[in-house]
Amino acid sequence: MARISTKINGKQYTADIDPRTLLLDFIRDNANLTGSKRGCNEGKCGACTVILDGLTVKACNLLAMRAHGKEVLTIESLAVDGHLSPLQECFHENHSLQCGFCTAGFLMSAKYLLANNPSPSEAEIRDAIHGNVCRCTGYQKIVEGIRAAADRLRSQQEEKPQSASVGA
Repeated sequence: MARISTKINGKQYTADIDPRTLLLDFIRDNANLTGSKRGCNEGKCGACTVILDGLTVKACNLLAMRAHGKEVLTIESLAVDGHLSPLQECFHENHSLQCGFCTAGFLMSAKYLLANNPSPSEAEIRDAIHGNVCRCTGYQKIVEGIRAAADRLRSQQEEKPQSASVGA
């Protein structure tokens, strides 16, 4: 057994686990967060994508011990007080999902993209989601949802009042 302590979505989780436990299993079984899905179990479909210390990772093929002392963000981190994030709203409004199985992974990849590139081109969006697979739909609606979220987030940033300069 090995002791792991990691912060997931702002909450600390500590447990004794088998050292072979995968991060996805730790998230689902120990933190009881089931939004991240097990798809291919090989890190190829992206349904299990989470953000670990600021980088996207496939939680189905990463040992949980790699998250010891680090911070993990899952799909459950997006909604605040029961309200969808702008990214989630834009996926809904643009019909960017069908069955929803892959959606958590796409949303986490998009969150990472928009945090690092608030104004991505279509090519940059497609590159950012290339590690995610959807078997239900073409990717165009997903790209449109991410583009709409980028526009909305930039608009919200522009609407925030600028702090007044002292002595100006």
